Amino acid sequence: MEIHVEKFGGASVNSANAVQNVVKILKTQPSKTVVVVSAMGKTTNSLEKILNSFIATHTLNEEVLNALILYHKNIINDLFGNNYNKDYIMRLFDNIITMLFSYKEKDYDFLYDQIISFGELISSTIISQYLTFSGIKHRFIQAKDVIKTDNVFRSANVDWNLTTKKTDEIIVPALEEVDLILTQGFIGSTQNNLTTTLGREGSDYTAAILSYCLNAKDCTIWKDVSGVLNADPKRMTNTTKIDTLSYSEAIELSYYGATIIHPKTIKPLENRNIPLYVKSFLSPTNKGSMICNCKTQLPTSYIFKDNQVLLSIFPRDFSFIAEENISSIFAILAKHRIKVNLMQNSAISFSLCFDEDVNEKCFELLLNDLQKDYKVRYNCHLQLLTIRHYTQQSIDEQITGKKILIEQRSRTTAQYLLQEV
Repeated sequence: MEIHVEKFGGASVNSANAVQNVVKILKTQPSKTVVVVSAMGKTTNSLEKILNSFIATHTLNEEVLNALILYHKNIINDLFGNNYNKDYIMRLFDNIITMLFSYKEKDYDFLYDQIISFGELISSTIISQYLTFSGIKHRFIQAKDVIKTDNVFRSANVDWNLTTKKTDEIIVPALEEVDLILTQGFIGSTQNNLTTTLGREGSDYTAAILSYCLNAKDCTIWKDVSGVLNADPKRMTNTTKIDTLSYSEAIELSYYGATIIHPKTIKPLENRNIPLYVKSFLSPTNKGSMICNCKTQLPTSYIFKDNQVLLSIFPRDFSFIAEENISSIFAILAKHRIKVNLMQNSAISFSLCFDEDVNEKCFELLLNDLQKDYKVRYNCHLQLLTIRHYTQQSIDEQITGKKILIEQRSRTTAQYLLQEV
């Protein structure tokens, strides 16, 4: 059976017109297709606001919740008019409220996964109903029944053997009966069926997991850009589309923070030599970019990561930073699940940067643990610039007028932690 996997992100389903466009694209795709969808628009951000507000105040942020409900109701009305019963969607929103008020000081990461996953559940339910409304026969499958993980909430690790088994048991027989399967990105579950998530923007990864388990012919990620670009078009006007790039280059770009692809997406596809296409849902007939096992000449690429924290750590006794110090520091970082974007050490200091959106309480606990044995200083609101296949001119154009806090270069990559002057 020749199977294709297609993933549509939040921007591609952020309105009724966008959903209709997705259905139009699906009508032109090959048979035997598995479709993975994200939450609509900025729903995940809104759910995070609702959750964090509740954790802080133990009250419901009704303004954000009501706006989120209205947003989805408007999409439903535009899609179906009066031909849709909204009760089921409203029950999903009621479940969010019920779950919040049953909160008994449980682990934040656990509660995060239970609440934030509703974005994908709501989105996929609406899209499934619209597929039926449009006369497209399909099977609606819950991702948590297929994607099995450990219990590391907010960044769960896939149980590949069990997920492959579930794929064979659930998706393969369904594809023998219908040509189209619809499921959610981002969501998995433990062996006890507790909801987990695969990390922020993890729907790309879901598509790669299913592609691997199904040994798909190809995987396509639909974006609002023409393909893989050498820079974010919101940052730079003269961007270049990269028509073909290797798995290893795509892994490097995503590792350094390129938002076009989730960092974990590429490896499962590479392991089965499944090509990944990145195409524009705005121009679906255009070629896009292909990531595969190849060698090509690549342009200079620019990756910008804003809102970075620089943490500088010093031994209290002015001893050198040695292996045992670095080991203890990384044990603390791992405990608080801090992802390091850049690090540098000298004889008496160890510096690292990470994303500023770390939960405030988590950051406070991190500092408390580090300050038991070390002196700690930190700076916020910094920018990490990564330039792949750099030239001196490309560096000079980007760092002029900014204060360089950290500079690192290898043969192919230059990185700068920058502060506005």
